[in-house]
Amino acid sequence: MEAIASITSDVIETTPSASPAAPTLINGSHALMKALVAEGVDTIFGYPGGAIMPVYDALYDYQEQLNHILVRHEQGAAHAAEGYARVTGRAGVCLVTSGPGATNLVTGIADALIDSTPMVCIVGQVAKKLLGTDAFQEADVMGVTMPITKWNYQITDADEVPEILSKAFYIAQSGRPGPVLIDITKSAQLELMTKPFVYERCRSMVSYRPRRIPKQEQVEAAARLINSAKRPYIFVGHGVQIAKAESELIAFAEKTGIPVATTLLGQSTISTDHPLYVGWLGMHGNYGSNVMTDNADVIIAIGMRFDDRVTGDASKYIKQAKVVHIEIDPSEIDKIIRADAPVVGDAKEALKALLPLVDPNDHTVWRNEFRKYDAIENEAITVPVLTSTEGKIRMGEVIDMLSKKTKGEAILVTDVGQHQMMSSRYYQFRKPNSLVTSGGMGTMGFALPAAFGAQVGAPDRQVVAIIGDGCFQMTLQELGTIVQNKQPVKAIILNNNFLGMVRQWQQLFHERRYSFVELQNPDFITIARGFGMSGQTCDERENLSDALDTMLNHDGPFLLEVIVEKEENVFPMVPAGASVSQIRLK
Repeated sequence: MEAIASITSDVIETTPSASPAAPTLINGSHALMKALVAEGVDTIFGYPGGAIMPVYDALYDYQEQLNHILVRHEQGAAHAAEGYARVTGRAGVCLVTSGPGATNLVTGIADALIDSTPMVCIVGQVAKKLLGTDAFQEADVMGVTMPITKWNYQITDADEVPEILSKAFYIAQSGRPGPVLIDITKSAQLELMTKPFVYERCRSMVSYRPRRIPKQEQVEAAARLINSAKRPYIFVGHGVQIAKAESELIAFAEKTGIPVATTLLGQSTISTDHPLYVGWLGMHGNYGSNVMTDNADVIIAIGMRFDDRVTGDASKYIKQAKVVHIEIDPSEIDKIIRADAPVVGDAKEALKALLPLVDPNDHTVWRNEFRKYDAIENEAITVPVLTSTEGKIRMGEVIDMLSKKTKGEAILVTDVGQHQMMSSRYYQFRKPNSLVTSGGMGTMGFALPAAFGAQVGAPDRQVVAIIGDGCFQMTLQELGTIVQNKQPVKAIILNNNFLGMVRQWQQLFHERRYSFVELQNPDFITIARGFGMSGQTCDERENLSDALDTMLNHDGPFLLEVIVEKEENVFPMVPAGASVSQIRLK
């Protein structure tokens, strides 16, 4: 008879069902289940196979405590776990078998690492005695994943399970979040522990101690620089949302009167209608928010890493400005842009410490400079897109209408490409933590499984996936996962029969030499119906509003295909390798 777990504070002990002299011992697989329950895990995204079968056998006994979702491909499990993690702040959990099962996770793991997404991946492995023999479905998962995880570990002994799982969740979720992989041999899954199961949540590690509370002298130096600024400018990255510091950010910005721009992943941290919000940064960001970086005298970068899509040519970036860089990962300080006042710590704690030290201010004249560029951008790009009456539907029209119909309150899960940039341009985010996208890795195929994971993590919110026709065909099998689990995910394919972003670059920088970017697409709606999902196609502008209403009001999942202009380009655009001052409007 299986032992019963009792929880006292952070320690979970096994109470023997027999006398104390003869405790009932459990095997590694059941120990793994108990560890997941002890960590508060409620959902697992996975796919069974031979080397992980003992764990799945144990999972059969835990179905009331752990909701396992069977994906159609292991990459789908990774992206679903990412979507879940991004909306909940808790680690997404994947469970797959050895060999190809594990290697199919690799793209999602790399995506999670660069976008700081907490994830615990548990993968099966051949028995200990077979390691290194090239046994069936053996792969060096430790070697493969070492560069793309915060930590990985191979369990070869059942007694290791409680401690290693505890460390895995602590490392994944603390400091700068990221993915952790646990490779567990089949022999460790099957063998009995030699002692009763005891689980203690990890709270600290000697070799891993991320700093949450910043040093006071760093905070004071940053405050002095901010208080002396004439043209200060706040850059907000994804780290602010990870730290759940949205209210602290707004309080800081409103007290100082400093304009706020976000990175791509920082979008929705602050409402787009806030008077201090001036747009988003980067290659396809807003005109004014990019150009004005060259006019600021102090940049306050919070939870962002100055990636190349934001800086353009880093050698020419913000040379005139002093930089305050608030970042929990010290390796990001001075990596790309030198910080004059680095503040190492959690964004929430840093902003709380800064708030009483900064002076009240009003930078109205400085902020109004941004609005001049907004007017130029609206006249050159936004108004022509949103008032189109001829030709095919424009992508911006779809996103703008969706934004109005959802009041800017949906969780938007976007894939990678032109539709991703159009979504960020034209959706007016009103609630925090409302954009889930693949930023640093730019993973095509991300959106459909990630939208499903986000819907599982946020069942009370409307989740809409925006997907290109190329991206959709990389993970469309996850329609089956969505339908089987009865999740009301809404998906919009913006279909231009091209790999649109690659085509745009070929047009602008390769003399329209369209090399292998045009797609002969299948009938997407017939495919969706084959999986049991409702859907329809819209190819006329006058039918778009009704089509969006049908999708949003449908009880259950729905796929809407919108036929859009084939050769539409996304502007503004900073050409690769150019400086942000060279941003193009056409």
